[in-house]
Amino acid sequence: MDLIEARYLIETPMDPEKIAGIMAGEQSSGTFVRVAGETDELRERCAARILNIRELTPVNQPSLHSAYLAARGVKGPYRRAEIRIGFPAGNIGRNLATLASTVSGNLYDLGEITGLKLVDVTLPKAYRDLYDYPVAGTKGTRARMNVHDRPFFGTIIKPNVGLRSNDIADLVDQLCEAGVDFIKDDEICANPESAPLAERIPAVMDRVRRYRDKTGRDVMIAFNITDETDAMRRHADLIEKEGGSCAMVSMNWAGLSALQTLRKSTNLVLHGHRNGFGALSRHPLIGMAFPAYQTLYRLTGMDHMHVHGMGGKFCDEDSEVAASAELCAKPLAEGNGDEDRVLPVFSSGQWAGTVPATHEAVGSADFMFLAGGGILAHPSGPAAGITSLRQAWEACAAGVSLEKHAKENTALAEALSFYGARG
Repeated sequence: MDLIEARYLIETPMDPEKIAGIMAGEQSSGTFVRVAGETDELRERCAARILNIRELTPVNQPSLHSAYLAARGVKGPYRRAEIRIGFPAGNIGRNLATLASTVSGNLYDLGEITGLKLVDVTLPKAYRDLYDYPVAGTKGTRARMNVHDRPFFGTIIKPNVGLRSNDIADLVDQLCEAGVDFIKDDEICANPESAPLAERIPAVMDRVRRYRDKTGRDVMIAFNITDETDAMRRHADLIEKEGGSCAMVSMNWAGLSALQTLRKSTNLVLHGHRNGFGALSRHPLIGMAFPAYQTLYRLTGMDHMHVHGMGGKFCDEDSEVAASAELCAKPLAEGNGDEDRVLPVFSSGQWAGTVPATHEAVGSADFMFLAGGGILAHPSGPAAGITSLRQAWEACAAGVSLEKHAKENTALAEALSFYGARG
């Protein structure tokens, strides 16, 4: 029997083994009492399996309040445990929304717990193969953009929102001429009145096509098409019609099912932005950790996935960012190869000075490095900002420090002086 394995961190004043049984029953064939029709044969075929329980150090105070426990006068100590449960793949079939419901569902609401976090989800290859793969991923993005042996360097349209379509087209033109590989919309700029997609996509792609025809070099534009499902499909069709190759989606707000539908309807590279992920992940004992999250969203067929940035402006430890990037670079199921990898995208407060830590985290050139202010605010302009990133990469590839390389590379030297002074 193929099992989908889910790993959880739980906190409870009760016996973790009892809680594991409740979790397994709640999310498969059982409820709090045995019901008519729940035969031994059905339980053998469909009941979730408790695979492992590893008890951890208890705590004296609960992480979260439970009215269920308070009403019964149940108090600590609060026992913590790591629990692995296997769910029969046949209970779910090819149904991503139900997969998410099975491994999460009502578990967060159980009265017996004072904390529960879904840590990761492991899929058998036969089950992973039921879902779409990336159309490009890392290898395909390199082929489409003809960028090899170095990272992809990109930026974000700034100001985030408010520019008109012709202003954005002018900025894209400047950035193309400056040598950027990739340009994306901000997550809050999708289809605003100031620059509606029906107007913005043709205006921007006109500049990109001209640059492409003049230089033979392509620049990938990730238009933010986040919307309801049919609108996203229309926007994707327009991008393809205008010769574009990429669409950006805010994964959390579009949702799993809408993204599956979008993937089925387009061959565009899908650039997955995870804004809002902190609401799921920041509390240590509620929500979902990135390993589980990336498994669910990669099953929609994403090609790129944001992991935040090294030394960036968000809350993640660098070790968390590095681990997230490592997961993106691995297949979802054993036995799969390049076709099952997504490109990790580093963003948030990035500049030339964070390139070495990013390279060290990934261990190769297979990453996308996005810098907004790190390019656009460079004291000598955007072209120098992009040059500073490439010079930082040259230093990494040569195994020398940025400071040493900067002695003969002005753009990098200016970046170190300007951004470095801001901590």
